[in-house]
Amino acid sequence: MASIVKLFVVSPDTRSERRLDLHLTIEQLKAKLELITGIPVQNQKISLHNGDGDSQVVAQLDDDAKPLGYYSVRDFQTIKVVDTNPSTSFTGQLSDVSQVEKFELSDDAYAQRTDSVLAYKQQHKVGRFAPPSTEPTPEPAVNISVGSRCEVESTEPGLNKRGTVRFIGQTEFAAGLWVGVEYDEPMGKNDGSLKGVQYFSCRPNYGVFVRPAKVTVGDFPVEEIDFDDEEI
Repeated sequence: MASIVKLFVVSPDTRSERRLDLHLTIEQLKAKLELITGIPVQNQKISLHNGDGDSQVVAQLDDDAKPLGYYSVRDFQTIKVVDTNPSTSFTGQLSDVSQVEKFELSDDAYAQRTDSVLAYKQQHKVGRFAPPSTEPTPEPAVNISVGSRCEVESTEPGLNKRGTVRFIGQTEFAAGLWVGVEYDEPMGKNDGSLKGVQYFSCRPNYGVFVRPAKVTVGDFPVEEIDFDDEEI
């Protein structure tokens, strides 16, 4: 059996691959780990894991007199070193932010500074400080004309909502381009009017407004739909 194993050594601030002798005692191992991790020997708590991301402990290496091989260590397992008293170690002082005096600045004081990101945005009119655009957003071109036969996309499988395009353009109820369709059957939501504005005229529940992307124009003849008694 080979006396050298390849192991990953992981601590709060370091991660490295090392070749270690199975004959090393845990006391000797700790001395080496101090040079690798910066954690003093007396602060080290060492555990053996099958992988870097494995939280299950295979063994606690806590007997200083035992050799490393006593714990049946295999290649590419992971030794995790925990600092039990980070306030006394150099690496702990770097990673323990609770000991760092925090710089705090009130919103009013920050707003008065001339060297801040906020001041830069205000000066160059960036982000929320940019003036509103006066140019209207151009609408995408659509190949739909009033009077065309069409089919409207449906979320119900096998249901074809066919009708005739009666309106296309801007509305008062929402921004953007809308298509008004008069259905062949009473599957709509209105009579061509919405929120008090009449955009086209049709029978109640035959009209609907949809986005152009949901409309397919083509040769769609009128279909007779048989409603069950429960749906009449």
